[in-house]
Amino acid sequence: QVQLVESGGGSVQAGGSLTLSCAVSGYTYTAYCLAWFRQVPGKEREGVASIESDGDTTYADSVKGRFTISKDNAKNILYLQMNDLKPADTGMYYCAADPQGGLIREFLVLQPGPYGYWGQGTQVTVSS
Repeated sequence: QVQLVESGGGSVQAGGSLTLSCAVSGYTYTAYCLAWFRQVPGKEREGVASIESDGDTTYADSVKGRFTISKDNAKNILYLQMNDLKPADTGMYYCAADPQGGLIREFLVLQPGPYGYWGQGTQVTVSS
């Protein structure tokens, strides 16, 4: 049974930093695609960053240069380092894993549809 558990959210002022973590367990595929999404009430879930088992990363334009996605394979933890945070970054952040071992097409890695496993989310609030 795949479980994703996020942590590290909180409240910060604009310009601050946070690091989110997602503990991944029960995922038996060697190949993978993992991603971070965020959502605010009334809006669709938005892809923030993804990472594949071959090391390829993809970022939403709005976070390029400020966010870094990484994975500690020994600990099975996915991270999202967020710097220079802006009020527009406020939202519930979710980690997600693909259900078929890294078979998500490149142009879909920041779309929520292909992902079959989701965490419960961690709230990030950025004040101006």
